[in-house]
Amino acid sequence: MIRAMWSAATGMNAQQMMIDVMANNLANVNTTGFKKSRANFEDLFYATYQEAGAPTAAGGTVPVGIQVGMGTRPVSVQKMFSQGDYLETKNELDMAIEGDGFFRLLSDDQEVYSRDGSFKRDNEGFIVNSRGNRLQPDFAIPEDTASITVAKDGEITCLSSQGEVIATGQIPIYVFTNPAGLKALGMNDYIATEASGDPIEGVPGTDNFGTLAQHYLEMSNVDAIEEMINMIVGQRAYEINSKSIKTADTMLGVVTSIAR
Repeated sequence: MIRAMWSAATGMNAQQMMIDVMANNLANVNTTGFKKSRANFEDLFYATYQEAGAPTAAGGTVPVGIQVGMGTRPVSVQKMFSQGDYLETKNELDMAIEGDGFFRLLSDDQEVYSRDGSFKRDNEGFIVNSRGNRLQPDFAIPEDTASITVAKDGEITCLSSQGEVIATGQIPIYVFTNPAGLKALGMNDYIATEASGDPIEGVPGTDNFGTLAQHYLEMSNVDAIEEMINMIVGQRAYEINSKSIKTADTMLGVVTSIAR
């Protein structure tokens, strides 16, 4: 009965983390380029009272052993990098990545990676995100630029009011062997880790690299209905584990009443 209490307590802790993860997903349902997370769990150690295959007194073997589990625990919270929906903005510097890849930016001398393609111009003409971090490699848009075009392969072209090309550049994107291993910093930024592997630079549209879509933004890949259903499941699982604790407590109460 004491074991039942501890096992149920681990279940309550696990469901609490599941609810925390889903709450963060729902909070970012309208965050540009946000990728939802999923909590993964594993069962704990087992108390083994009889091994399967153990010999019996009659000379046979036990077909099924006796093991009692000790509960569960969170093993990972995994980022899910499925594609989000697209939102047309008609902004010349808004870009969405169709497929795999990340933009690289420079934040306080640190290279960070993001799926958020809502870019602007700073006072020097450089392409930056909402916090002023420059898109890498640096590209300055001339003052007399009348229009900007970004091709699917990342080639950016600045045109004058007469339609003349006054500046061109190339926007690369970066992929990782294991994007789920990236470390999320918040603010739509990630950094590479040993688990993710080193960034691989490439031209959009080549090999396994995605393409760029100008005038669009990639929205969050959170499915609000799916999250709400999972939240109900998590809530009910929490209640069931709580009920297990109450049941074990009642059984202990019966035992102590017998002693009296």
